Amino acid sequence: MLTLDTPRLLLRPWREADLPAFAEMNSDPRVMEFMPKVLTREESDAMVRRNAEHVATHGFGKWAVEIKAGAPFIGFVGLTVPAFEARFTPCVEIGWRLAAEHWGNGYATEAARAVLDFALDRAGLEEVVSFTVPANLRSLRVMERVGMIRSPADDFDHPNLPPGNRLRRHVLYRLRRGGRTPACQAP
Repeated sequence: MLTLDTPRLLLRPWREADLPAFAEMNSDPRVMEFMPKVLTREESDAMVRRNAEHVATHGFGKWAVEIKAGAPFIGFVGLTVPAFEARFTPCVEIGWRLAAEHWGNGYATEAARAVLDFALDRAGLEEVVSFTVPANLRSLRVMERVGMIRSPADDFDHPNLPPGNRLRRHVLYRLRRGGRTPACQAP
């Protein structure tokens, strides 16, 4: 997996040293507010192993994110092929998760732009999607800042969550290669 470079961040392959900080982040109720549950250390480590398998299969996955002038690990931003079936699958999804102490600095947006540049320019994907629950305003703002567009007709009930679950309803954003805005271009 190649490394992506932005003005403030390095998006790089995962290191063994990232695992404790990742587990701590995944056990934070603030970070996991819009996920089904907080993760144990074992579940967090398994997520990193699954990412390595995803990279081996697809050639892309979730990059570990570090701040060049500071923190060696603040979370991830990357691409996955969702394993569930929905009317918009198969597809490639961009997603992110950062430690709460690094929210509000524009890191998710900066890293997402680099990943979208990779996906649409280098990897040659025609489209990337992103989805979350309607209440996840921070993620929705990132999607909009990177030029993704929501069509309410694309909203869906996540098939991996049972009816009545507070997180079941999702909104879907899309970005097509030809629909990119100048803000999504490489710096």
